Amino acid sequence: MGKLIRLELYNFKSYKGHHTLLFGDSYFTSIIGPNGSGKSNSMDAISFVLGIKSSHLRSSHLRDLIYRGRVLRTSKINGDGSATKAVRDDHADGDAGSEEDGSQIGTQERRDPKSAWVMAVYEDDAGDEQLWKRAITNQGSSEYRINDRVVTAQQYNEALEAENILIKARNFLVFQGDVEAIASQSPRDLTRLVEQISGSLEYKADYERLKEAQDQALENQTYNLNRRRGMNSEYKQYQEQQREAENYARKADERDQAIVTHILWKLYHFQRVMEESGAEIKKHQEELKEYRRGVEKYEKGLEEAKKEQARVGRDVSKVEREIKRKEKDIEDKGNSLVPIEEKIRISNKNIKSFNTRIAEIGKERDNQSNNVKQLSKDLKVVQKAQAQWEGEWKKLAEQDGRELSEADLQQYNKLKEDVNKRTSANQIKIDHLSRQHKTDEETVNSLKSKVESTEWQLQKLEGELNDINERKDLVNSQITQTSKEIEGKKKEFNNMASERLRVAQMRTELDEKLQEVLNKLIEADDGRKQNEKELRMRETVATLKRTYPGVRGRVSELCKPKQKKYGEAVSTVLGRHFDAVVVDNEKTAKECIQHLRDQRTGQATFIPLDTIQVNAVNSNLKGMHRGMRMAIDTIEYDNAVERAMLYACGNAIVCDDLATAKYICYEKGVEAKAVTLDGTVIHKGGLMTGGRGPGQQSARRWEDTEVENLRKLKDKLLADIDALPKGHRRGIEEETLQGELTGLEQRLTYATEEMRGLERNLESKKKELDFAQRQLNEGKPKYQEKAQELQTIQENLQGYQDAVAEVEDEIFAGFCQRLDYDNIRTYEAQQGSLQQEGSQKKLEFRTQKSKLEYQIKFEQDRLQDTKNRINVLETRAQRDQTHIAELEAQKESMQSELDILNAELDQFGEQLDQQKAKNAKRAEKVAEQRREVQKRSKNVDGILKAVAGLEAESQRNAADKYALLRRCKLEDVDIPLTENSASLEQLPIDDLLQAGQDAMDVDEDPDSSNIQLPSVQDYGIEVDFDTLDDDLKEDSDDKLDDELQEKINTLNGELEKMAPNMRALERLQDVEGKLESTEKDFEVARIGAKKAKDAFQEVKQQRFELFNKAFSHISDQIGQIYKDLTRSASMPMGGQAYLDIEDSDEPYLEGIKYHAMPPAKRFRDMEHLSGGEKTMAALALLFAVHSYQPSPFFVLDEVDAALDNANVAKIANYIREHAKPGMQFIVISLKTSLFQGSETLVGIYRDQTANSSKALTLDLRKYQ
Repeated sequence: MGKLIRLELYNFKSYKGHHTLLFGDSYFTSIIGPNGSGKSNSMDAISFVLGIKSSHLRSSHLRDLIYRGRVLRTSKINGDGSATKAVRDDHADGDAGSEEDGSQIGTQERRDPKSAWVMAVYEDDAGDEQLWKRAITNQGSSEYRINDRVVTAQQYNEALEAENILIKARNFLVFQGDVEAIASQSPRDLTRLVEQISGSLEYKADYERLKEAQDQALENQTYNLNRRRGMNSEYKQYQEQQREAENYARKADERDQAIVTHILWKLYHFQRVMEESGAEIKKHQEELKEYRRGVEKYEKGLEEAKKEQARVGRDVSKVEREIKRKEKDIEDKGNSLVPIEEKIRISNKNIKSFNTRIAEIGKERDNQSNNVKQLSKDLKVVQKAQAQWEGEWKKLAEQDGRELSEADLQQYNKLKEDVNKRTSANQIKIDHLSRQHKTDEETVNSLKSKVESTEWQLQKLEGELNDINERKDLVNSQITQTSKEIEGKKKEFNNMASERLRVAQMRTELDEKLQEVLNKLIEADDGRKQNEKELRMRETVATLKRTYPGVRGRVSELCKPKQKKYGEAVSTVLGRHFDAVVVDNEKTAKECIQHLRDQRTGQATFIPLDTIQVNAVNSNLKGMHRGMRMAIDTIEYDNAVERAMLYACGNAIVCDDLATAKYICYEKGVEAKAVTLDGTVIHKGGLMTGGRGPGQQSARRWEDTEVENLRKLKDKLLADIDALPKGHRRGIEEETLQGELTGLEQRLTYATEEMRGLERNLESKKKELDFAQRQLNEGKPKYQEKAQELQTIQENLQGYQDAVAEVEDEIFAGFCQRLDYDNIRTYEAQQGSLQQEGSQKKLEFRTQKSKLEYQIKFEQDRLQDTKNRINVLETRAQRDQTHIAELEAQKESMQSELDILNAELDQFGEQLDQQKAKNAKRAEKVAEQRREVQKRSKNVDGILKAVAGLEAESQRNAADKYALLRRCKLEDVDIPLTENSASLEQLPIDDLLQAGQDAMDVDEDPDSSNIQLPSVQDYGIEVDFDTLDDDLKEDSDDKLDDELQEKINTLNGELEKMAPNMRALERLQDVEGKLESTEKDFEVARIGAKKAKDAFQEVKQQRFELFNKAFSHISDQIGQIYKDLTRSASMPMGGQAYLDIEDSDEPYLEGIKYHAMPPAKRFRDMEHLSGGEKTMAALALLFAVHSYQPSPFFVLDEVDAALDNANVAKIANYIREHAKPGMQFIVISLKTSLFQGSETLVGIYRDQTANSSKALTLDLRKYQ
């Protein structure tokens, strides 16, 4: 392999202009220099020229890699201390990245370079030099050159890869921080590193894409395979169903013929009975003629009596209606009085309240009026006192001589002029000294104020210092208290969180129990499955009950087992009739069926009570064995639905166990459906059915107690859940507590910040105190000096003033003696105090008068408001009084109307009593006439009863015949008819069978003497009985009926067991076509799955081989490399390290764990090693990774930053041992123990004058 000879840089980062880093023929080169000199920029230059992106070079754009200078602005200081205008130093260039070196200006003003380049000179194995150059153009893009020939980025990378320099792997560059990153990376990150080194990462996208395609193809294949299997199964199923359908059709024809025979036998005997009844009725016609003539006369009398009674009854009803109307009017009037009386009561109450309020406010008015009068008196007293004082004050002033007469004032002025003439010189000196005294006094006062201010400031600062110390102690106690509160709140919060978790766990447990109970209730639901179909059925039946009164309900709702143990057996006996709906007649059943069709709410079976054929219970079965009983005897039901229960249960029997059922059916030969308590069935034909399928919970239909207990448990669980603390409330409490905790923490933070602020403030106050003390020490002597000078001026001024006073005493001696003053100065002083005393007294009087006037105004306003309130209340009371008078008048009017209505009611009562007496007499007359008719009608009644019985028999048989014909029409039973007979289609289904209009209308036709035969509507239908055997025509016994019905039931039972699919042939043809299509789809899916799997396996194998090859090499090398790095004189064996792969089949999908055992320590994961141990382990991994497809050189940037000197020495020894042809090391380091063992030193320094990084090269082999 070759080596890197030198590196040339031009305007790259901190290197201004052209610079060369010479490595020569050395295989161990160290780049050294102080911090900030540009060492790491040389690492960036090597990375840049080898094609690394700018984002990995501590820059976001390529332009950031171009050198940028700076402009320094300086100012010249003159001798007098002033500064001249700033001058720009355009010759001082700086590092573009250092903002602290000076303010930057625009690029155009600095004339910064627009382009840069880095060129690496590489010597290959043949000794030829290759020039690799990468430049940044003016447009900010990269330009690549090889031996001064422009190439593309791809060609540039291919040339580097030809020398085994893999840009994507970057296994030859170790930047600052890479060691720490590798030491702390996760197993998956280590896997990704190995994938980058091995090149298997390039297959990741194809791997994932083909894997997804393979999964989809396999899923499609499985789907089509399942379809093919399902179609084959369906095809076989429909073949079997076709055979069952053919057998079913033959059996159905036999059953239909048995039904026709049974119906013909019944119709024949119905017709026979009807004809015999008609013959009997004719015999009674002659006997009835004579009896009728004697009865007619008394019947006419009875009718007249009834008409008279009806007329009187109508009069009674009319009077009763009038009484009810009057009572209603009285009630309405009485109700109308209630609100009027209530209004009167409320108005009286309001008037009483108004009067009470007026009395209370009247007291307030009197008190306020007295206050106004008293204040007015006080104002007059003050005014009188003021006038009296002014007179006294004037007299007192004249008496004391404080006011001079005009002559005295003229004498005073003249004498004052004399004094001024004699003391003019002294007056001038006094004026001069006064001005000087005033000026000096102001200066002294200023100095005094300054001194006092400084002293006050000192006292204030001392007080503030004391306050700050006290505040400091207080804040310190607050911090302590807040810390304790935070600890308490945290404990409370943790307890609340624990309680919330406990409540949540309890809620979860209760919810699980509740769900379990609900599931059981769904399964049971009072003995029925609570599924969607059941709920729809319930709703449908409820709707039918509301719509059609003849709907009774379902069989399961109309009966229940007498004992709990019969529940399963009864459910099995009822079978398909369990959910059948019981109705009163066929008309209701048809209406219900039509309703279901219109509403499309499903299907239902209906049992009409009037037409169902119920066989008598075989009494021979009762008591046959003590372990058996009739099924009809095990249930409770209403007598109204007895026919439906008999129809549903039939002759079925319930046995205690299977042995009893076998004994009854097999040994005794009883042809009856036998059901055991556990649901096992032995059918009439001997077929046995047993076991319980999934979802069959019929027995639970009758466990009412258990269901009730489940419901109670459900209610209890719901109550327990409701009793638990509400989650949102607890959440609010936690949020509140969290907010309080946050507030306390903020308070603690603020207190801590305040403590630091107080300490800073305390320090500042101490400095202010020292400064104020210095000011006081400087200002106090000046103040004392100026005060002494002022004292001297005052003494001089006093001397001159005393001289002037002597002259004044001499001149004003007679004047003062006459006016009784000690001296003229006393007079002048008294004149000033007299005016001040008078002004003060006048101000007092004026203030007192204003106060009283304001109080009088306020009290007068209050008094007026009170009077207004009394007027409003009096107006309201008067209005209510008027309203009461109106209501009393209205009440009196309504009371009069009520009295009139009561009088009218009494009159109607008397009329009612009279009409009732008349009605009683008419009723007695009707009863007497009826007794006479009854005496003479006994014979007629006997004959009529006999005729009625015959007619009923004839009608009953006619109805049964009609019901049978209607059944034939509804069930499509094809019975033979004569040639002249009408079709069954003409038979109406909804018409009721009635007798002719004149069948028994004897009472309404007095001229009729014959009893007419009951005519029955046959709708033109004539049945052909020729096909009926003569034996069946002659025998009408019920046993024959049972035999015919038993035959039908046997055939029906066999048909029910068969249950064929009548559309099996049609479905079989459809399935054959689908099966062929499914076969084709499966074949296409199988071929597609095979292709996808082959493509995926090929990419998977390539990725696995590349990854495994790299991993095996690195895993083999890392142990020895780690030993070499950690070997020492005391530990010659060094440490141990190995890589552990988590997934051996597809290692690139999982992580790789790196374990290292430093000397004299056990194996540990990387996160458990110390900082130095991690660095050594990471370097061992880097060296091992580099050993796989090694590049000709290895660049390390300050990898020894976290190592001590011993480990640095080990790294240096390892590099020296392995630095040889084929392995060139370029190390950037600040550790002497590392670079002192290198062959060549490249020194990087900062030229402050040129503001650029520069390089020096030193070959150490000359000195070793």
